[in-house]
Parts: sequence; C-alpha cells; structure tokens
Amino acid sequence: MTASSGNAREALAALDPRLPLHARLREALTTRLRGGEWTPSEPLPAESELAQDYGVSLGTMRRVLTELVDEGLLERRQGSGTYLRRMQAQNSLFRFFRHHRQGDAVPTGRILTRETRPAPAEVARALGKRTGTKALRLHRLRSYDDEPFLVEDIWLPLPAFAPVRDVELTEIGDLLYPVYEQLCGLVIGSADEELWVELADAEVAELLGCAPGEPVVVVERVARTHAGDPVEVRRSRGLASTFRYRVEIR
Repeated sequence: MTASSGNAREALAALDPRLPLHARLREALTTRLRGGEWTPSEPLPAESELAQDYGVSLGTMRRVLTELVDEGLLERRQGSGTYLRRMQAQNSLFRFFRHHRQGDAVPTGRILTRETRPAPAEVARALGKRTGTKALRLHRLRSYDDEPFLVEDIWLPLPAFAPVRDVELTEIGDLLYPVYEQLCGLVIGSADEELWVELADAEVAELLGCAPGEPVVVVERVARTHAGDPVEVRRSRGLASTFRYRVEIR
C-alpha cells in the first residue's frame, strides 16, 4: 500500500461511520477536489487507482464519480479522463445582451484602467472582506469588431490577485478566468448573478456610445472557487435596448 493509499484510507476512516460507504467516499473526494488537489488541466487518477487508494470497489468509486459529474464538480472528457470542472462563464452575459456579430466569437476585452484602491462597502461584503480593504479594480471595455457593448468594473481581492496587478496588460487576454487560473492558481467553480436597471452616467454613456441618462442593465456577478470562497465581484453594464431575457418554464 502506497503513502497516498494510506492517507486516503485514513481520511475515509475518519468520517462518520454511520454514513453509507459511498456517502463517506463522496465527502472525502469532495474535500480533496474543493481543496485544489487537482486542477482542470490535469486528470484525476484512473477510477481503478482511486478505488485501490481508498480500498473500495470499482463500482462504488464509479458511482461517486458519476454523482460528482452530475453535480457539476467534475466533468468527463472523451478519451482524456475525468477533470475538475471549470465554470463555463464566457457566454453567460451574452444570453442577456444581443449583438448582430455575436455567434460563437469571443468579444475583445480592453482594460482601460488597473488600480489598487479600497473596496467599496458592498464589494467588500461580497468578497467577505472588511470595508476599506485594498482590492484590485479592473475597468474594462468589451467590444465586437470595435463596437463596444459592455462596460465592466471588476474587483479582485489582494494579495491573492497580485500577479494580475503586476503582469503586463498585453499578457491579459480577452477571457479573465484562464488568467486567474494561470497566474494565481484560482479556479472559478460557480457564480451568482443579479440584474437591475440604472441610468448611464457620463463615462458609461461615452464608452457605450449612448446619451447620458439612457437606461442600462447592470449584471453583478460574484464568482467563487470550488471551495466556495468569493474571489471576484464584476459589474457589467450594457444598453437596455440590447437586453433580452429568456427562460424556459416547465
């Protein structure tokens, strides 16, 4: 028995024995996954290897892994293996804001300003920080074919996101979550979004090419790691005239 097998079996044995074996195994694996032991870029060990490490049957291990896939914590990639799942957020806002060139293209993201400043009270609360705690603010414009459609204010806690503060802007691409993962080792696992309408101030109006006071829809997202820690507050503003909301109710 290897050291990893011994550790896995000890962790399993330490859980409440009144629980069924598959429930204890699920809890043990979930703890390791949420703790960042594996990343979305590397597959988990083979099912047979994991079953051997925990001293359980292959059928029990498969059952637990399938449950974690159904839950959205894991994903299976054909011919590659089972991986920690990345949240698929790149198209989230585009179900709200319609654009004639949308399709499958990724809009460009241009960071207009990057600064360290005290987080506003509501941002600090969302990040679980004290009011006035220093955070990194990215002010970003998103466009299709040089036509702006979203203005974003993104708040990131420090020092966790110091690498994003210090890297050259040319190294930050159009999608931020891969940057968080590559530079900071932080994987976004889930997010909550809230929507409301406000009137465009002079800066937002200039960036979106509308008149001050024109209605804009604000989408606020609080993104979390798989461990449930909030690590990003993002407010995206787009013209209300381009906003659409569709939901299927059964």
